[in-house]
Amino acid sequence: MMALYSSENCIDCHRVRFVLAEKGINVEIIHVEQDRAATADLAELNPYGETPTLVDRDLTLYGTWVVTEYLDERYPHPPLMPVDPVSRAYLRLAMYRMFRDWIDAAKVIETSGGEKKIAAARKQLHDGIISSDELFGVKPFLLSDELSLADCALVPLLWRLPAYDIDLTARQAPNAVRYMERMFARDSFKRSLTEAERILREGE
Repeated sequence: MMALYSSENCIDCHRVRFVLAEKGINVEIIHVEQDRAATADLAELNPYGETPTLVDRDLTLYGTWVVTEYLDERYPHPPLMPVDPVSRAYLRLAMYRMFRDWIDAAKVIETSGGEKKIAAARKQLHDGIISSDELFGVKPFLLSDELSLADCALVPLLWRLPAYDIDLTARQAPNAVRYMERMFARDSFKRSLTEAERILREGE
């Protein structure tokens, strides 16, 4: 069986779990926080000792981009990337900008010890989503008629906004809020959540 070494509250791991759930892939998810032996195994499997790490028979993969694109090619239904190269390139460019502008800011909020850095990153993320609100209304999914790897990358971040002390209202970003409601209601997304991630929005 395929195995995923995962952390219970990690954007990158959540992205992979969302892809796995969307494709209905049978996988053993090993939460390293709950298994001391898994930490030692991970150190042997991955030179960086980091999650997510995917083991598929004799193949070991790490790096979230590498893992998610492998899963999409290894299990092509439903496809999470467009077929034609131009559309794929546009979607990859959108994901690149998302990472540079939003996900990197989220990681600063999670890991930085400096209040000024955190405040600047929080403002960048908050303002960036609001200024991009129209993009969430162009298609049913992010710049696409079908769910894609871009959605799988972004939705775990949007789920964490309350934990980042970021409040988006329907007045500020109506399209983004409707998009979040649709994505959070998706069965595959619900199945991708760990208990630690569920409580991030507890009481909302």
